[in-house]
Amino acid sequence: MRQLERRRVSLSAGLKIGDRRGCCQTPEEEDVHIPFAQESLVKQWSSMQNVTDSNQEKSEMPLQRSKYFLNINVGGTLFHIACRAAARYPVTRLGKLAIYTDPTKKLQLCDDYSVQKNEYFFDRDPSIFHYIFHFYRSGVLWIMDEMCPSNFVEEIEYWGVHLKYSQRCCRILFEEKQDELSENLKIQKELEAELEPLESAEQFEGKCLGQFRKMIWNLIENPYSSVPAKIIAVMSSLFVLISIVGMTLSTVEEMQHKTGKQWMELLEMVCAIFFTSEYLMRLISSSSFKKFLRAALNAVDLVAILPFYIQILFENLDEGDTLYHEELHQMENVSKLGKVLKLIKLMRIFRILKLARHSTGLRAFGFTMRQCYQQVCCLLLFIAMGVFTFSALMHSVEHDVPGTNFTSIPYAWWWAAVSLSTVGYGDTVPDTVLGRMVAFGCISFGIILNGMPISILYNKFSDYYAKLKAHENETSLSLKLSRRFRFKERALRKLSECCRAEPRCHR
Repeated sequence: MRQLERRRVSLSAGLKIGDRRGCCQTPEEEDVHIPFAQESLVKQWSSMQNVTDSNQEKSEMPLQRSKYFLNINVGGTLFHIACRAAARYPVTRLGKLAIYTDPTKKLQLCDDYSVQKNEYFFDRDPSIFHYIFHFYRSGVLWIMDEMCPSNFVEEIEYWGVHLKYSQRCCRILFEEKQDELSENLKIQKELEAELEPLESAEQFEGKCLGQFRKMIWNLIENPYSSVPAKIIAVMSSLFVLISIVGMTLSTVEEMQHKTGKQWMELLEMVCAIFFTSEYLMRLISSSSFKKFLRAALNAVDLVAILPFYIQILFENLDEGDTLYHEELHQMENVSKLGKVLKLIKLMRIFRILKLARHSTGLRAFGFTMRQCYQQVCCLLLFIAMGVFTFSALMHSVEHDVPGTNFTSIPYAWWWAAVSLSTVGYGDTVPDTVLGRMVAFGCISFGIILNGMPISILYNKFSDYYAKLKAHENETSLSLKLSRRFRFKERALRKLSECCRAEPRCHR
């Protein structure tokens, strides 16, 4: 009859032990083998234990087992790991601890060592070490979903255990969670960089005219610092709106007469002077000229003031041409110069982007576009594919119809673009049944296409806007509290000075 083998004690009946040995063991091996599932292996450690308790523990454990096991104390929790199980992974920290015979090298691997208890102490997280302990017992590294990825990676790197020992499914989910966490941290840093000027008041210390530049910087960049800074921020927004309204009114026919034109030119000159002075104050108060020139909002400020000075330059060149060129060439130059001046004046529309400096919503929108540029480019690619596809289909169906507007594929591009956007102006419509079926397919594709990225973009925009607003409110609240404390300090200082001055007056 076949002799019955003893069943392995384990957390799971199908768990594969890392040493790949048989289930049956000899009595000598059974003495040094302790299953992972036994709770006696993991004991709570306390520094207040008396000597008698430790002697009792020593008497409970056979002496022949002590030399086959490593007594590991991790953050107050005691673990017993077989030296043979730890030595199977000699690259790890505990594997080196089991292999080394030099006591000096062993002490370099741990934080402390108790000679009386023969325990190696490690000041690490005991909750994560349970997974390291299970790895040495079974050869498989378990990963739980509720653990912090960065903390878990830091712990396993300390113990020298590689992530490759985990199951493939768990490793894939863990890496996805780790990538998501790193992406969130990256976005958080970029969001904080959006409000970096509000946190850089200390970088003027030790520089030339540091106090003066810091005062100007607070007036221009930090509207929460004082009442004049708030007034300047409001004036900046008002001048932007006035400039846009003036540019709009300059195109009205009634304002193009001599009197109206003079008023519009005067208004433009006042706005240009204000924007120029604001730009120069930002340039003077900047702590780093390279960062100032690379900033997007500063580039918008420069574009806002350049059209005024370029217009003056071209007008002076126009006067010089009238003195040195012939009459025909003068007319050609004037016509070319007029077109250039129109384009330059049109650049003033970019002044509305200056509102992004004082608008959290515009900054959140720009940040959303930068973060979601891949989705936006993919959307534009799908729109272009739809325009080319449905315009070719519509031309092939409608080109034989008399009086049709779909005479070529480029002529059908406008219809396809309007239909994909679900606007449908109705200026170009199909006449045949097949053409209307193609139009229905184009409109349906446009509805599906436009509905996909809207939710993604809106959710990210609302998330970024909430974070920017919360960060802005925290900054303003801290500045208000600091001003209150400074006011109390000044009041107490004045009161103490008055109290000191009163006895002198009596004398």
